[in-house]
Order: sequence, then structure tokens, then C-alpha cells
Amino acid sequence: MHKLRLPVKVELPSALARMVLDPKATSLHNDYGSFDRPLGAGEGHERDVEAAVDGSSSGMAQSSDVYQRQPLLPGAPLSKSKDKWSSGVASGSDYYEDDEDEKDIEGLGRHPGIPNGSGSGIVKIDIPAPLREEPRFPKEKWKTFLAFLFMVVNFILTTASLAMVHERVPDRNAYGPLPDVVLDNVVAQDWALNVSEVLIMIMSNCAMVIIIFHKHRFIVVRRIFLLMGLLYMMRSVTMYVTVLPIASKTYYCSPKANNTSPLLVTKRVLQLISGFGLSINGKHTYCGDYIYSGHTVVLVLSYLIIKEYSPKKCHPIHWGAGLAVLVGVIMVLVAHGHYTVDVLIAYYVTTRLWYIYHTLANNPNLKQYGPNNFLARLWWFHIFKYFEKNVGGTVPRQYDWPLPWPRRFLAKHPNRDS
Repeated sequence: MHKLRLPVKVELPSALARMVLDPKATSLHNDYGSFDRPLGAGEGHERDVEAAVDGSSSGMAQSSDVYQRQPLLPGAPLSKSKDKWSSGVASGSDYYEDDEDEKDIEGLGRHPGIPNGSGSGIVKIDIPAPLREEPRFPKEKWKTFLAFLFMVVNFILTTASLAMVHERVPDRNAYGPLPDVVLDNVVAQDWALNVSEVLIMIMSNCAMVIIIFHKHRFIVVRRIFLLMGLLYMMRSVTMYVTVLPIASKTYYCSPKANNTSPLLVTKRVLQLISGFGLSINGKHTYCGDYIYSGHTVVLVLSYLIIKEYSPKKCHPIHWGAGLAVLVGVIMVLVAHGHYTVDVLIAYYVTTRLWYIYHTLANNPNLKQYGPNNFLARLWWFHIFKYFEKNVGGTVPRQYDWPLPWPRRFLAKHPNRDS
């Protein structure tokens, strides 16, 4: 609220007027600057006295502005800095800009002697473009081929171990099956083993189809080759060091040769490989491969592949795969093809190896050696690091057509993430 002041004529003594209106306030070179044009020594004093005596508002305003002006104000005219003052106060800024600063900001580089061009304290910093942070998934076909060789070598090692274990199996007539809580209460059914192996073929083919249509199929199949190679290697050791009596009383086993010559072992290895280690084709006639169950390994591994690399929304496929695995394992036990401990160990080893491997693969920090990374102490960590060091993150669930024909499937379209 502004109060309206009417001009009142006040008569002041000349001594008081001289004391209030100091002549040096209107001088040209005072401490606070001047708003008016330069006046003579007597002219300015007389004009101020006349304004005070006559009650002129302009004269009083000029005098009060002179005495109230603060030394912190810049030396620019009030009319030019008025907007800057109001904007600075309104925004709460502690600094105000003058005309020179504005010119420097608008034209950086005006001073050639300064690297960034301005002497107003503003520094221009060139920030490089950000690096790509997208994970990369190289195919590395050569590594995939090496992983395939790793799996084949260990599969041959497993069959060679079985060929030698067959000669060490306890005689069925002298040693009966070990006590087992499941086998002792289930009558053996030979047909159940065939059902289990049919489910193995169905599950493995379904997993293969998913791998073929996966966009990053070389990375996925490389992982599968490596995991199967590790599982076969460990199985070749466990079933060789401890030989259990034959679990089934009706399963056919080839007669022993009482000889473990390299030629005999080679013949048996070729026979087992030709039948892919299955009994349904009549090629698997050797006994003693119990700890741990190879049937359970293939079934569980196929389910894990389908669950991990198929679309997340395909819940019926995941449930069907899980049910097929359960039925297949039960059929193995019904046929007395393995002891219950074989199945349990196979499930545990397969799932733990799968989870540990993918945990390492999906976390870049765990791919490095460190005092707190105890997973780096695994004996196969060096193998893992070689095959996974260039994979830049979690493999996305993306799919595409794997063949160069027909062309209508190769039309450009965004990858579908599921």
C-alpha cells in the first residue's frame, strides 16, 4: 500500500539546509557516482536548496536516491540495469550480469590469448560422445566348433569308461541289487525304459528346434556343448570309481570278455556311439553305468534349455516339458534302469551346473578373478572364461529364420522380444 503525500511547503533555516544537503553529493567525482549532468559548484547547491524549500518531489527524490544508493551496485545506468536487478532478485541469484558478461557469453572465443576464449570465468568443455553400452553377442563360430569337440571327446571318454566298467560289474548270480526304497516296492517293467527313451528323443528334439530358431543360436549351442561335455566328463569318473551291482534282474547284459584291450574297448565305444547311448535300438548292452543317471541328465537338461531360451509367455510348453521330464524319470525307476540315488545325483549335478554357469555368464563382474569371487575357484572356470569372455550380457530371447531362403522370411522387421 503506497501512501499519497501532498506537497507541503516547508521553510528551513539556511544552516540546516546546508547540513542536510551536502554539496559533495552532487559533485561529478563523488564516492557513489552521479545521476545528473555535471553542474557548477554553486549551481547544483542552489538547485537542491530551492527544491527543498519549494517542496519539489523531484529534488527530494534525487537527494534520497543519492544517500540510499549502496556501493555494491554496478556502475551501469539505472535504466539499463533495472530489469537485471528485478530478475536477479526474483530468481534468488547472488550474482548479476552486466553488459560485458552478456557479450562474452554470446561470443565465446573472442579473446585469442585464452584457450576457451572468454575471460569472464566461463569455461567451455568439450564432452566426447558417450560410448555404446549395448551388450554385444558375437557368434564366434570357431569357439562353437571347439565346444562341440569338447563334448564329443568327453562323450567318447564316458563310453570308454562304460566299456571298461562292464568287466568289473559284480556277477548278477552272486550279488543281487542293492536295497532301494523305490525299487524294492515297484515291480520291474522292461517297457518303461523304452517310454523313457522316447521322451528323451522328443525333449531333445524340441530343445534343438528352439536353439535353431534362436537369434543367438551359436552362443546358446556353444553353452549346451560345454555343459554336456562337463557332465559327461564327471559321469565318466563317478561310474568308474564305484561300480554298483546290476539294479535290474531282467535287463540284458552282454557276456564279459575278461579282457580290456584297447581294441576291445574301441569296438565297444563305436557300438555305443552308433546307438547314441540308448537301449531302444539294441546297441546299449553293457551294464554298470549307474552313478549318475545319463537318462535323467538328458531329460533335465532339455527342460532347462526349453525353460531358459524359449519365449517366457509359452507357459503350456514349459509345463508340458516339466511333465515329460517327470514321467521320463519315473519310467527309468519303474524299469529298474537306475537306482534312486543315481536319479537324485543326476538331477542335482545338472541343475547346479546349469545355474552356476548361467549366473557367471549373466554377471560381468563374476567373469573376473577377485578375492570375493569364490566361483572363480571352480576347476572349469578357465574353460568358462575362454568361451564367455566376449558375451556382453544376458542373452535376449530373440528369434529369427535360420536359413537364407525363402526370402519372404528375411524381410526387415524388428526382432520380437518375448
